[in-house]
Amino acid sequence: MDFVLQAALNGVLLGLVYGLVALGLSLIWGVTDIVNLAHAEYLMLGMYATYWLWALAHIDPLYAIPLVVPAFFLFGYVTYRVLIRRILSAPMVSQIFATFGLLFFLRYSAFAAFGPNVRGIWGSRLEGSVPLGGLVLSLPKGAAALAALCTFAGLWLFLNRTRTGKALQATAQDHRVAQTLGIDTEQMFALSWGIGIGAVGVAAVFLSPFYQTSPAIGDAFLLLAFSSVVLGGFGTVSGALVGGLCIGLVENVLGALIAPTFKLLFVFVVFIAVLLVRPAGLVGE
Repeated sequence: MDFVLQAALNGVLLGLVYGLVALGLSLIWGVTDIVNLAHAEYLMLGMYATYWLWALAHIDPLYAIPLVVPAFFLFGYVTYRVLIRRILSAPMVSQIFATFGLLFFLRYSAFAAFGPNVRGIWGSRLEGSVPLGGLVLSLPKGAAALAALCTFAGLWLFLNRTRTGKALQATAQDHRVAQTLGIDTEQMFALSWGIGIGAVGVAAVFLSPFYQTSPAIGDAFLLLAFSSVVLGGFGTVSGALVGGLCIGLVENVLGALIAPTFKLLFVFVVFIAVLLVRPAGLVGE
């Protein structure tokens, strides 16, 4: 029984991290209606930024948040201004190819700059584990899960308790109507990209102590992030959280009970089953 509970605990912790990675993807998708195929490459760059702050400036990942997150907010904002605003009205196939091209540009820029070697952080303040009843709580995974919950709570408060957040929601519902009401929809689109990529920066910082990074690390997260968004509900912040938790639990519990080799197979079997019953996702409308 403890074996199953430990797998469930690990699933919840990783599921919250998956949800955090998917959060920015869901927000960008919901507001601008753009499928950002390069989303996981920003995660990869965030992990490299955290690594180099640790390797060169001896800044622990725990203290890298004030540096990495604002930088990636600006990175997302500039991405919108330079590239995405030019393809908003383009056919979907053009949008997909543009973000797909961005994926390759970011990935192979990382290959050119950092090489193909895998890099990791050790000696972080987030290392170790603590006993929790009969279970073991991994400190880096626990910190990442707590950061995910704080990020979701902060974004919920921003969207529901501020004028800018409500303007962002109005833009997501219908940007033409929002524009007639005096909302600067162009600014809202850019803001959604800034917040979305900033959230990826949070995930990158807290993943770095227990995930090694390389230019291809995005492959491990892109499909899971898309699955979290679709499983939870298209374009909803809460959907990213619910979808991430479901994937984390299915992956860890069924993988532990049946066969770890097939854990992703179990994830996508459940994914297809849910969508057959509820195509809008678990919390989508």
